[in-house]
Amino acid sequence: MTDFDRQMKHKHNKLKNKSWRNPVGKHSKVRLEKKHAPAKPKIGYRTNKKIRGKHPSGYDEVIVHNTDDLDQIDNETEAARISGTVGGRKKQAILEKAEEQDIKVLNNGEQE
Repeated sequence: MTDFDRQMKHKHNKLKNKSWRNPVGKHSKVRLEKKHAPAKPKIGYRTNKKIRGKHPSGYDEVIVHNTDDLDQIDNETEAARISGTVGGRKKQAILEKAEEQDIKVLNNGEQE
């Protein structure tokens, strides 16, 4: 995936990398798509339909709030992501049930 830098970002610290704005200047090298200028987003950079919106591991993400939500997950194509509002005790119960059902948990706290 290509990150598209905003024009003049190197001169202004407050500009975030993710805040792309289309260049409008009359002599803008990015707008004119010069070879030496940073890349400008185009339709050709789009992700393949088969993998678009999926986690890099290849699974579809399903947000899980409690252990009952694990019953609707297909462990072949989907992986669980525990909601950020879930507390420690319930998270532990979700992790145990996911291990029993052989469901991959994307944010289980382990470093890969």
